[in-house]
Amino acid sequence: DLAMIPIDNTIAGRVADVHHLMPNGNLYIIGEHFQPICHALLGIKGAKIEDLKHVHSHVHAIPQCRKIIQRLGLKAHIHADTAGAAEDIANRKDPKHGAIASDLAAEIYNLEILEHHIQDEHHNTTRFLILGPQPEIPDEDIPTITSLIFGVRNIPAALYKCLGGFATNNLSLSKLESYVDPNFQAARFFCDIEGHPDSNSFKLALEELGFYATDVKFLGAYPAHPFRANNNKGTSIN
Repeated sequence: DLAMIPIDNTIAGRVADVHHLMPNGNLYIIGEHFQPICHALLGIKGAKIEDLKHVHSHVHAIPQCRKIIQRLGLKAHIHADTAGAAEDIANRKDPKHGAIASDLAAEIYNLEILEHHIQDEHHNTTRFLILGPQPEIPDEDIPTITSLIFGVRNIPAALYKCLGGFATNNLSLSKLESYVDPNFQAARFFCDIEGHPDSNSFKLALEELGFYATDVKFLGAYPAHPFRANNNKGTSIN
């Protein structure tokens, strides 16, 4: 069995609840997917956008639509997911309450779409990770992302030295984020490296990382999604 979890959004940033699960999980990343996110403002049938006083949605959908929330002066209410928010306002039958959700949610719960494409930026995209019980490392000739978590030794410039091996071996990092321990005494880092773990350059970089890092944990190696290449060229997702 596989799982799929959101990890980052281009507007709202990292999905904190998921991000903090990664260090202690027993699953491996075997793939990634970039999904364009298009939000709509929904209301009950017959509602008008000027009647709204409240808006309901997921904790990450709200900050993706700040501009319209501020423009309309709406009070935001957090729900477990966008579909649940749509269901809630359908049950309320109150024209003062709207939801940020998808066109599909409007269809399912028989709601009015008061405004389409309300996300703050047209490039609003969420990155998902696909998780499995075992690593599934792609062939070495396939563009690959390798994800690691590591701690740093308590020495000056430890992080700089940890990352030096990737630079000298011509490996790019597409993600680097920190986890701070409860005592603020040490940090661990989640990184995505554009490289295959079986390549000679990666092995050399990992060897150098070992001199300065602690508790290096392999999270998975997986094919780089085409969005990465398309985004570098300035094109959209198909």
